[in-house]
Amino acid sequence: MQLKITPKHLLLLLAGWTFALSAAAQWQWVGKDGRKVFSDRPPPTDIQDKDILKQPGGRGRAKAPVAATEPTAEGAAPVAAAAAASAAKANTPKISGKDAELEAKKKKLEEEEAAKKKADDEKVAKARADNCERTKKAMVTIQSGARISTTNTKGEREIMDDSGRAAESKRLQAIMDSDCK
Repeated sequence: MQLKITPKHLLLLLAGWTFALSAAAQWQWVGKDGRKVFSDRPPPTDIQDKDILKQPGGRGRAKAPVAATEPTAEGAAPVAAAAAASAAKANTPKISGKDAELEAKKKKLEEEEAAKKKADDEKVAKARADNCERTKKAMVTIQSGARISTTNTKGEREIMDDSGRAAESKRLQAIMDSDCK
């Protein structure tokens, strides 16, 4: 049997090889809880090197330079430590502080949120005032002593008796207590 290599087979072979490489670029380490963790990203910095089981490309973690602790001459150890610290500072990128554009966007967003909250509070206050006014009018009607009729679930008209008036008056008073402050 002869094996024919067609462009379709080459494409499938290339795709399979690509997926195999991406699977090989996986990190594996033992987490703080003792479980194995698999990821395509490096482990957090608090994971020790001995707990890293697998890493892509066999590269090790970059370690900070260690200064000499034994002085060779009088005062040489502090000089070596200062040199190592200045070298570390030279390698780190300088941060310019706050990004003015980001701060402006953040301030604008906070102002918009404050305006929205104020508008919502005003809307709630207006609804409470309107509810209070309607409740006061209903209370005047209940306390007037005039006959009040309601419609029941069957659509029949019922005249409110004294116990119904008392219950309605109590309900309206509770609404007034909450909305008419």
